[in-house]
Amino acid sequence: MTLKHIEAFRVVMQTGSMTEASRRLYTSQPQVSRLVSQLESIVRFSLFERHGTRLLPTLDGKRFFEDVEKAFVGLAGLEAAASNIRSFGGHRLSVAAMPRLAAGLLTRAVAQFKLDCPDSLVTIRSGAAAAVDTWVGSGLCDVGLAILYTEATSLRVETLLAMDCVAVLPKAHRLTRLKEIRAADLEDEAFISFPVGSEPRERIDQVLAAGGIKPRTVLESDLGASICALVAAGLGVSVINPLAAREEKQISGVELRPFKPRIPVRLAMLFPTDAQPSRLVTAFTDVVRKLTEPELKAIRALGR
Repeated sequence: MTLKHIEAFRVVMQTGSMTEASRRLYTSQPQVSRLVSQLESIVRFSLFERHGTRLLPTLDGKRFFEDVEKAFVGLAGLEAAASNIRSFGGHRLSVAAMPRLAAGLLTRAVAQFKLDCPDSLVTIRSGAAAAVDTWVGSGLCDVGLAILYTEATSLRVETLLAMDCVAVLPKAHRLTRLKEIRAADLEDEAFISFPVGSEPRERIDQVLAAGGIKPRTVLESDLGASICALVAAGLGVSVINPLAAREEKQISGVELRPFKPRIPVRLAMLFPTDAQPSRLVTAFTDVVRKLTEPELKAIRALGR
C-alpha cells in the first residue's frame, strides 16, 4: 500500500468520480481506476460499488475512508506545528466551523476578537460537521462551531443556542398562507432535502415518517444556502435549521414558517475532551457567547 493508492482513493471518495479525481491529481482516469483496483486487492475488500459510470462507496469503504481522513488530519497537524515554530511562539488560535457558520457568526467573532487581541494569529477552517469534529478531536483546531442534530460526538460540547428547524417556502407558495407548517402539509409537495446519510436528513426523515409522510424529494444539497436558493427558485420546499434560514431569507427572499412537530437542533461550540482551554481560547469563546445573545431573539421572531 503506497501513498499514491491512498491519495487516489481519498480523492475519489471526496469527488465521487474517477474523472474528477484524475483531474485533481493531474493524472489519467485509467491510472486512478488502476490505483483504486490495486488498493482493493491489497485490503481484500470492495471499496466501491460500480453502477455503470456511477461509484457508490461500500460500508467497508466508508469505514476505511474515516481512518484515511484521520491520517491526513495528522499530516495537516504536522504542517501546522511547523508553521507555529516558524512564527517563534506567536499566539495562534485555530477555529473550525461549518460553511454557513464560518461565513457568518465565526467571521464576526474573529473580527471582534482581533480588536481585543490584535497580535494573535487566527486560522479559520471550514468543512462539514464530521470534518469539524475530526479537526477539533485531533487537536488541529482549538474550538469548533457546528449545528448538531444528535448527541453523537465524543467532544466536549457547550450549547450556545437550542433551536427548532423551520419550513422554507418560495414566495407566493400556497403554504405561505399558513402560520405554521405541519408534516402533513408536505404530503405530495416537491421537497428539497439534505443528502442521504447526513444527520439533518436522518432527523427530518424520522419526523416525517413518524407522521406517515414520505417526502417527494426532488433535489438534495448539503448546504443550507443552496437549499434556500433552490427553494427561492420555486423548485420545492424544505426544512432546515433556523440559523441558516434566517441569514438566507435576507439573501434569497424565501418565506419561513415554524415547523411541527419540532425538530430540535443546537448551535454548539466543540472542544477537545481532555484539553484545558488556554486563555486565548477562553477570550475567543467569550466573544462568541456575546455575539450569540441577540441571535436567539431574532430566531424566536422567525415566521412572524
